Amino acid sequence: MRMWIGGCVRRAQRRTAAWTWLALLCLSMGLAAPAQAEYRWRNVAIGGGGFVTGLVFHPSTPGLLYARTDIGGVYRWEPDAQRWTPLLDWMGADDRGRFGVESLALDPSDPDRLYLAVGTYLHERGSPGAILRSRDRGATFERTPLPFKFGGNEQGRGNGERLAVDPNDGRVLFFGTRAHGLWRSADAGATWTEVAGFPAIARDRSAWAMGFRDAVPIGIAFVVFDPDSGGDGAASRTLYAGVSTPQASVYRSRDGGRSWQAVPGQPTGLRPSHMVRDARGRWLLSYGDEPGPNHMADGAVYRFDPDGDRWTEITPVAQSTSGDGRGFGWGAVAVDAGDPDILVASTFRRYSPGDDLYRSTDGGASWTPMFARSRFDHAGAPWTTDAKPHWMADIKIDPHDPDRIWFVTGYGLWASRNARAFDAGDTLQWEFPQAGFEETVPLVLASPTQGAHLVSGLGDVDGFVHDDLDVPQQRFSGVRFSNTESLAWAGQAPRRMVRSGYFHNRPDAAVRGAWSDDGGRSWTAFASEPPDGEGAGRIALSADGARIVWQVRGGGHWHSTDRGARWTRVDGLPDTAVVEADRIDPDVFVAFDQASGTPYRSGDGGLRFAALDVRAPEATGPLEGGVSRSVALRPHPARSGEVWIAAAGRGLLHWTESALVRLPGVSMAHSVGLGKPAREGEPPVLFVFGEVDGTLGLHRSDDNGRQWRRIGHDGMRFGGVMRHVSGDPRLHGRVYFGTEGRGIWYGDPQ
Repeated sequence: MRMWIGGCVRRAQRRTAAWTWLALLCLSMGLAAPAQAEYRWRNVAIGGGGFVTGLVFHPSTPGLLYARTDIGGVYRWEPDAQRWTPLLDWMGADDRGRFGVESLALDPSDPDRLYLAVGTYLHERGSPGAILRSRDRGATFERTPLPFKFGGNEQGRGNGERLAVDPNDGRVLFFGTRAHGLWRSADAGATWTEVAGFPAIARDRSAWAMGFRDAVPIGIAFVVFDPDSGGDGAASRTLYAGVSTPQASVYRSRDGGRSWQAVPGQPTGLRPSHMVRDARGRWLLSYGDEPGPNHMADGAVYRFDPDGDRWTEITPVAQSTSGDGRGFGWGAVAVDAGDPDILVASTFRRYSPGDDLYRSTDGGASWTPMFARSRFDHAGAPWTTDAKPHWMADIKIDPHDPDRIWFVTGYGLWASRNARAFDAGDTLQWEFPQAGFEETVPLVLASPTQGAHLVSGLGDVDGFVHDDLDVPQQRFSGVRFSNTESLAWAGQAPRRMVRSGYFHNRPDAAVRGAWSDDGGRSWTAFASEPPDGEGAGRIALSADGARIVWQVRGGGHWHSTDRGARWTRVDGLPDTAVVEADRIDPDVFVAFDQASGTPYRSGDGGLRFAALDVRAPEATGPLEGGVSRSVALRPHPARSGEVWIAAAGRGLLHWTESALVRLPGVSMAHSVGLGKPAREGEPPVLFVFGEVDGTLGLHRSDDNGRQWRRIGHDGMRFGGVMRHVSGDPRLHGRVYFGTEGRGIWYGDPQ
């Protein structure tokens, strides 16, 4: 099967400087500046926060390093600025499902060429994958679509690299897929053909692995070239490919990839995840009984010498030292480019005494654990103080600086400063170089009228009070959730807050709700949680902070006046209704049923609700596609009984005591936020992420939705996802929003 690209899709990554220059040019010509120049956009600084699945150095260009992620695109390291540049923020809604990066490859003979295999999921949320090719280090890309899905956020995503460029002929690439065999390109990635001679084991059920719920295909975990098998204009003849299977898993081709045979003498019973070459032409491989990251309970490290096909086990430490009876695997292995006797290997899912790196200076004959004699500098991201390194699926020793060891984790990446001094007995110094690298998934954003301008709830790393948006902060104190999924503040007592959340690996934890009286800095667990449902869900807090309405996931709505000591079932609401508290009147709560489009109101503090007849005819009736968790209610900050509703496919609704009106021009409203008006008494500024006049993006209106202008631009589309839009009630024009894997953003008018 041969895939031909019908036309190049060239994407330029926009920069603020470029827009500023364009704005000045337009003004000098007497023209209106484009809307894109109206705002200055920045990430809220958290630092890391997500799984970095792979690191790739260019072998001959100092400082040229790329990092791929499971859901947040790919980054290029800028050594002079000591920060990261994101390369895929331009991907729009058409690329939803491709923001996760399956694999990354560089051309050893051309440092400007970069190749990405993009595609996030294998299941129904996934989109067919694509190969992106760049000739300018990721500033622009061309695209080749492929007719199957990739798994950038599936099991085995830390394996690799599945994508490889021939070091002797940059036109030749190979790509190992999860369920569709091995593919080859002979024209620098523009067209691809399946390799007919690759063994069927790559499609076999044994090349599937334990997923979140069911087995998922893993297929080919890596492809590597032997650089000594070609040269002087001739393509490499020898390649290796590793299949994630406990059977014979490492295959070799000696004819440029046309035919393949299992390498003799190899270990079986474990799955390979990485294969790297040392300066003597030998290969190092890491193994686990599962590909990770969710499961791994056994593993090993091996050296393979092609001279005689000799295999030697060099596993740093035996299973019995884990201390808790549970086994562990080995995530990755790295070798110093200038000294083949210097190796580093990472444990994977070692619960006790915890994951570690092991270093050898004698080619694997002996190993030294590294973390016991390490100092981790958390100044760049204080929240990492209590985040232990885990999911160390990839390690690299900088080929141009042997003091720098880089390793990935489930929350970012670390780099050493003095690896050679460690060998001499010194303490190893680690830093967290995450400036510009923001991979969190915000689940709720709040901008109260007092205290910090932003309080956030996030997936995996809980949440923050952002006293300074440009400096990483410490996490919430007190009750700690894995995910903070809902957060509310009291309109007339804004330092009073409540939140609900979820504990990873502890779904039956006793209480998944908490309260704060200091603007979210410290949290205390509710006395109990409602008797039905699975916790988390959505939570609302009355204007005086005295009453809570909690819609637990999988259950109904519950009411408490004593911070969870007792819960009373709310009367009159369907389970599909979303509840919010009035900002002014503590007795008033409002609700909107996503399923029917019916508004509800409570005047007794949220105990009983009644349906209202102020329906918008065009926003009622069954909702095509079912209910959406993105539906949100935003009460007027200064006027009781007035609400804006981002109602997904029902558009943007404006609800007053006398009417519920669908605002014209907004065909889809995924999220809405209210900001401070220019002058007291004017309508709040409306910020909407949705389709306005047929254009999907972030839009602003200063006149109650009569006129809109787009304030985002094509360089910041984040796979078509902007969630939890929130205006700032104290700063006119400021807006916050969350992404899926690119953190929190805020914008201020220029």
